[in-house]
Amino acid sequence: MNQEANDEFKPADDMPAPEEAAPPAETTDISPEEQEAAQAAAEADAAALAESLQAELDAEKAKGAQLADQLLRAHAEVQNVRRRAEEEMAKARKFAIESFAKNLLPAIDSMEAGLAAENATLEQLREGTEATLRQLLAALEKDGVLPVNPAPGERFDPTAQQAISAVPAEQPANTIVSVLQKGYVLAEHVLRPALVIVAASQ
Repeated sequence: MNQEANDEFKPADDMPAPEEAAPPAETTDISPEEQEAAQAAAEADAAALAESLQAELDAEKAKGAQLADQLLRAHAEVQNVRRRAEEEMAKARKFAIESFAKNLLPAIDSMEAGLAAENATLEQLREGTEATLRQLLAALEKDGVLPVNPAPGERFDPTAQQAISAVPAEQPANTIVSVLQKGYVLAEHVLRPALVIVAASQ
């Protein structure tokens, strides 16, 4: 073969190279038994997961029901405590009045006995009145009611006393000159202030 023939069959430089053949894909044959086993395992896993989630849900529902029951019980207990407190307060008021009334009965008996006495002398009437007054004061004291009767010369106390007037006096200003009417306190609460006359400023 001559040189021209060789040149005729020589491939050109810009001719694309033939593509390489891709390697054959690997094929794995899975038997029907293996497919069934894999499907059964997946279904078993899904069932186990569903059962676990259902158990958690049931536990949360039970916990919620328990908390709701505790809340209802606490609310009922608060209502019971409030009701008992109201009953105790009503009972305390009732028996407080009852106790005070019982303490007054001897004074009433004494007054009725004095009024029923015929031909009583003035001295007897005075003694009866004084006895009744002592009984009344004792009844008040049993229930915590105490008199406020400041002595002349004491410093004027506006929290428990009421000054009716101020008069010139030979004593320091704002001290008590005389008491016109006693006052009374109940457990440090002023029921009625004492009416007093005080010394005026010089």
